[in-house]
Amino acid sequence: MNATNPRSQSRMALVLKTYAERLAAFHPNARLYLLHAVISGASMGVFRLLFNFYVLSLGYDQRLLGSLITTSSLTALIVALPMGRAADRLGRKASLLIGGGAVVLAVVVMALLPSEFTFLSMNVLIGLAQSLSGVTMAPFLMENSSEKERTYLFSFSSGLGTGSAFLGNWIGGYLPTWMGSLQGVAATSTPAYGASLLVIAAGAAVALLPLFLMRMPKLEASQRSNFASLAYFKQQPRLITRLVLPMLLTSIGAGMFMPFMNIFYRQVHHQPDPVIGSLFAWGSLAMGIGLIIAPPIADRIGKIQLVVITQGISIPFLFLLGFAPWFAVSAFAYYIRLALMNMSGPVYQTFVMEQVDASERATIASLVSMANSFGWAFSPSISGQIQVQYGFGPAILITIVLYIASVYCYWAFFWKPLNKPKPLPVQSGQA
Repeated sequence: MNATNPRSQSRMALVLKTYAERLAAFHPNARLYLLHAVISGASMGVFRLLFNFYVLSLGYDQRLLGSLITTSSLTALIVALPMGRAADRLGRKASLLIGGGAVVLAVVVMALLPSEFTFLSMNVLIGLAQSLSGVTMAPFLMENSSEKERTYLFSFSSGLGTGSAFLGNWIGGYLPTWMGSLQGVAATSTPAYGASLLVIAAGAAVALLPLFLMRMPKLEASQRSNFASLAYFKQQPRLITRLVLPMLLTSIGAGMFMPFMNIFYRQVHHQPDPVIGSLFAWGSLAMGIGLIIAPPIADRIGKIQLVVITQGISIPFLFLLGFAPWFAVSAFAYYIRLALMNMSGPVYQTFVMEQVDASERATIASLVSMANSFGWAFSPSISGQIQVQYGFGPAILITIVLYIASVYCYWAFFWKPLNKPKPLPVQSGQA
């Protein structure tokens, strides 16, 4: 026992030393992007928590919520390929600024002019902004990192953004109460939620400031991620299918249930806004921790192995989350599932970018954006109808089945081939 402890401590010290070296290697632009991710993550964490409640406070139901999510995601899906080309022409810095600024504008308009038409039109704008930012992020991180620290940068950017949502969700649970108190109205009233959205917009605007300070490097043609010709799809259909299909299945499954988590805990477990906000806050922290510890684990066991193992183990916890009759059990499962399911996302995104040449990364980033948007474009509307008629149970079961299919695809496409024995050399005279 005594011999084991020093060995374990030495291994931990080595892991921490490696992590510190990778963080120290981050490019100044990458550091500014991380600061942007922290502030933006906190702001949008509050938005995701409160916006559904804001819409419901106006007398709408889950049907409209599903339609709004579909509108933004379908827009992002449709424009992903054009946005890939637009991001090349605008440049990475301008694309990130325009995408972030459009989100700020959309939130302000929805807070000041609430109506079904406003919500739909502003969700179109959000879809455009998300698509532009989404197809820009991965090539930007690739261009501002080396192979040594790349996996750490992808995971750290997601981890910090998600971890900062811990603070955002915690504040979000109380923000309507504070805004309602200032206005002399109930915390669950439309004015309280509307004022909260304006605070969110201010935070999202502050998140743009670090982006203005970036100085973009001059890259050689071989280092630059440009939008490749559509002929690339015909050249590599098998590779593209294998890289994108598992993410597509996950997206379809996630869209069935994840956008409605706050509604689920309010209607099924009868929890108030502060409790749901705290739940989401601690969930964001758990997810952020998972994202940050993922790179050294991936270094040790492999990127695809991490994806298959963590996402596979998360599925039983999703079942427990959705069907446990006790809130405490469901909340515990929520934390574990959130950390396990999402910790491998940036690792796989790094893996995807590494499978293609630099000149093709913007194209693949657009396809990844399309895959992530596809499920969220169609699933929420279907799920909203199902929930109104049958409750949350069927939607959760569909999510579980699609997650299982996705994990199988990861294993079959990328892990299983690694385990196949190499064929013996054919000797002369053998068939």
